[in-house]
Amino acid sequence: MIKVTGIKFKGNNRLYYFGPNDLELPKGTGVIVETARGTEYGEVVMDVKEVEDGRVVQPLKQVLRVATEDDRKQIEKNESRKADAMRIAAEKVEKHKLNMKLVDAEFTFDAQKLVFYFTAEGRVDFRELVRDLASHFRVRIELRQIGIRDECRMLGGIAPCGRVCCCKNHLPDFERVSVKMAKNQSLSINSQKISGLCGRLMCCLSYENKHYVETAKTMPRNNSEVTTPDGKGWVWSNNFLKRTVKVKIPGPNDSFEIKEYPLDQVKGRHTVAEDLEKDDPVDDSIKELLD
Repeated sequence: MIKVTGIKFKGNNRLYYFGPNDLELPKGTGVIVETARGTEYGEVVMDVKEVEDGRVVQPLKQVLRVATEDDRKQIEKNESRKADAMRIAAEKVEKHKLNMKLVDAEFTFDAQKLVFYFTAEGRVDFRELVRDLASHFRVRIELRQIGIRDECRMLGGIAPCGRVCCCKNHLPDFERVSVKMAKNQSLSINSQKISGLCGRLMCCLSYENKHYVETAKTMPRNNSEVTTPDGKGWVWSNNFLKRTVKVKIPGPNDSFEIKEYPLDQVKGRHTVAEDLEKDDPVDDSIKELLD
């Protein structure tokens, strides 16, 4: 077992382990650590605890020190320079006639490196741009091409559900999302209803997918014949969350009644899973949502 503290960095929801270095590090403490990018400022989000050696990337880096007031002033200074850096970089991009969209700029904590994030449809030869920027800012310049989902995570926004985008708010990494997940949950396969601000399939489609896939193995298929406490009928609809089934029970003179039963009171031969196993062709309007 090894003692670690959990630290997150601005703009990144991923948790990183560092050695506490015998420091008192309650949650919310600002700290200075050494990373692959250099010296960085982070915030403690997990109290010191012991974890198995296999969960830690060795060698485990130690927290250098608790952040001071001067450190916080340095961070504020770096942030204040960002807008000017973006403006100048945009002018340089236009000057070199490059087909790229600047998304964000970030100074490292020690202000020795300036990173620009951008999106582009293809590869961009930005060597001349890097030299031009390095000559102006007198620091190391890095241009990093990102995807459209990364752009959404950086800029944030309000998702269709009315909350901050998951990628911005809490997701540490992007998970694979497919149209089949929407089908599993009986959602409308409409590009406007299952896409997020990034124009790709919403991350939240994966959250409950496992439940729907497992439950589909026990729910009777729509329109299939089933047996209920009131006799035979045909499945009208299923509620995967409540695990109930609405059944169309025939009555006299071609009449019928819709009754709802707990799943364990409904017996049938065919399940919803049989339909979900079929691979339906993806409509062209949906293909653009896929990565």
